[in-house]
Amino acid sequence: MPEFRELLEGYRRFRSGNYETQKRRWDGLAAGQSPPVMVIGCCDSRVDPGTIFDTDPGQAFVLRNVANLVPPYEVGGGRHAASAAIEFAVTGLEVRHIVVMGHGACGGIAAALAGQDGAEGSFVHRWMSIIDECRDEVAAGDAADKQRALELAAMKVSLQNLRTFPFIAEREAEGRIKLHGVFFAISEGVLYLLDQASGTFDPA
Repeated sequence: MPEFRELLEGYRRFRSGNYETQKRRWDGLAAGQSPPVMVIGCCDSRVDPGTIFDTDPGQAFVLRNVANLVPPYEVGGGRHAASAAIEFAVTGLEVRHIVVMGHGACGGIAAALAGQDGAEGSFVHRWMSIIDECRDEVAAGDAADKQRALELAAMKVSLQNLRTFPFIAEREAEGRIKLHGVFFAISEGVLYLLDQASGTFDPA
């Protein structure tokens, strides 16, 4: 099974290449981080934000999960990994931008649309329930491409849910933080930007 060995070989290339060429930057990052941007993306192996945005180390604080979803603000209940990361990015690191990054051919979205997002009560099923309402609307609608329609609609739900976090709503009202929606179409290699006023997506 060579897969893990390939990771180690990649590390060795990094250690002798990128690490050495950016040694000064890595030395500075050893003391701490202050990324201006948080990216909330999907854990899909094809859509790495660092690759797509060509970021340098320390430039973006990245949270990845199934279908790049954001739950609504709530207290109590189970452990809140996504909410904890968002809270830390905003109140601890004081990021100035949060980017929700959706993508084409999302497996989580496809499963939700087909009603195959895990057994009742499973982790995946409970997580995907975040978009139950918009999934039902898309499924009942007349969109020619329901997969793409739900991928885009789910991003808007995540942006709405971000605004339910009091510390985000406060900072956005004061102009201290901006929320963005972007969509990467894998098959096209094109990044689309959400115009939140009109709800439309246009190529970057």
